[in-house]
Amino acid sequence: MLDDMPVLRAAVQAYRAAATAAGVAWPDGGERAGQLPPDVLCRVFDVDHIADQPIWLASQVPPHEPVLPAGAYLLRWTDADELLDYLSFAVAIPFHWRHQVPLFFVDHLVFTFVLTGDREGEIWRYQIDADDWNPVRAAPSLAALFTEWTKGFAANVYDRSPYDDWLHIGHDGRDPFDVLQRQALDPFAFPVHASSYPHGDLVRERQRECGVDVGRADDFESQEALLEAVDAARASLRT
Repeated sequence: MLDDMPVLRAAVQAYRAAATAAGVAWPDGGERAGQLPPDVLCRVFDVDHIADQPIWLASQVPPHEPVLPAGAYLLRWTDADELLDYLSFAVAIPFHWRHQVPLFFVDHLVFTFVLTGDREGEIWRYQIDADDWNPVRAAPSLAALFTEWTKGFAANVYDRSPYDDWLHIGHDGRDPFDVLQRQALDPFAFPVHASSYPHGDLVRERQRECGVDVGRADDFESQEALLEAVDAARASLRT
């Protein structure tokens, strides 16, 4: 769902305050030159508008700075081909694969914002992994996502390292999903890997809840078809 802007501003500010109090360096500003304007983003993602919420967020969170849980960072929207490539594992989801903008990234995990339809404003996540992509909704909205992250401070789920100021989860070798579940937090809301092997039942349950076609979610042919669609979309932008 689309958050009211005051609700989203409050949620992001609460997370930033908690993160900086915990020692996370949150630089002001950041390099935003070259960002694609909304009209170009509309063409890239084949929609007629871009909601205010992700545009505003891109002005508040410094790009490519690991200020989010597990070292995740805000992506810059500068390269249309790259943005579409991030959607290459959005298989079997209940809306058009192209109608979402990548927001956050860490390692092989991307979080996106749905741009249109009944699910506009939802946050989805995909693992860019040959065998374990697990498409699933991460949160019903941006405010809900940041609120869940903020709860992680009171639940003491973030580990610190002497080598960086990231908010690690399971840095001591524990399974991050287990760490989050034990504290009654939603593990899918956090940018940590969700393996189908120890957590297959949990993954499938969430997929069914949010409308993923479970029978196709791990289907190689479906993913190949999506890759072809991504290539076609990229080619169409050059015509």
